[in-house]
Amino acid sequence: MGQQYSHLSSEERILIEKLHCERHLSVRKIAEEIGRDKSTVSRELRRGLWFASNENGSYRPYRPKRLKTGPWTGRYYIAGPAQRKAGRRRAEPRRRHRLSCERLWARVAEWLGRGWSLLPVSGRLRVLFPGDDAMRVCPETVCRWIHADRRRRERWARRLPRGHGRRRRRGGGRTSRFPIPGRVPISERPPEAGDRSGFGHWEADGVIGAGCNLHTEVERKTRFLMAGIVPGKTAGESVGAQLAMFSPLPAGARGGVTHDNGTGFARHTRLRDGLGMDTYFADPYSSRRRGSNENRNGMIRRYLPKRSEIRMDMAGELREIVDEADNRPMRVLDYRTPAEAFADELL
Repeated sequence: MGQQYSHLSSEERILIEKLHCERHLSVRKIAEEIGRDKSTVSRELRRGLWFASNENGSYRPYRPKRLKTGPWTGRYYIAGPAQRKAGRRRAEPRRRHRLSCERLWARVAEWLGRGWSLLPVSGRLRVLFPGDDAMRVCPETVCRWIHADRRRRERWARRLPRGHGRRRRRGGGRTSRFPIPGRVPISERPPEAGDRSGFGHWEADGVIGAGCNLHTEVERKTRFLMAGIVPGKTAGESVGAQLAMFSPLPAGARGGVTHDNGTGFARHTRLRDGLGMDTYFADPYSSRRRGSNENRNGMIRRYLPKRSEIRMDMAGELREIVDEADNRPMRVLDYRTPAEAFADELL
């Protein structure tokens, strides 16, 4: 069982009054005497201290007007008024949590159940209810609401984008031990690819499964996802999947590709020779430089978790997953879908 918290009692407030006003102990010493945390004592004194005055006891340090010099009167803490103030504060109605509104939570729960991430949930509420302040919630509020209660966490935590039972930090990656011939670092990538202002720049990666694997490509500007099933992790199979994906696209949609440092992309020069595409490689331990692809792979993992079986005859199922990802609104696209943004760029 976790730590239990309790309010200060009237006896503890009387003891604080004696230790503070009569013995003049510090906050830390008072906390040790009554067995409380120093922040609890400090907060209580800050709420209950007042200054003596002929006109108003809580107005300001009082000094008679006729005196030109002399010390200010001291601050006082009295247990009785402090106990009554605490009782009034406890009796005041507390502010309800935003998601305790059934109408708002029903919408959020519906979209989480459909696999939406938290940003589209928050943004879609603003689109559908532009003048209703009650139908507003930020992604962090939803996440905290789910993890604050055990029952909600057991039911809804797996519906969140990463599906962890507990919130945790992200880990690092590993680099390849083998040099990749003709490797061009990401620092030489053109500016329009780095700031996503140019169309036709892609990020490549793989999703490993039990049996076969997936090869994924994400266009940086529109976040449009393409995916294909490959039987293994060899360099020939990876570049073959890339050639099959990029060949039907017009030349303007084939600017360049950014890879990670895996040996599965060792034959990247075939893209240069066959399609005229530039190829780049991210820095080691810098998966954030290919954030769009990592995000889309995480979405695929929600449907095909690690150690899931992937077969060559699952092309139809994979197509449904990709269509779901490409037809989900995104905040970065002003809540358009990647499919709509990609079609606009092609036109």
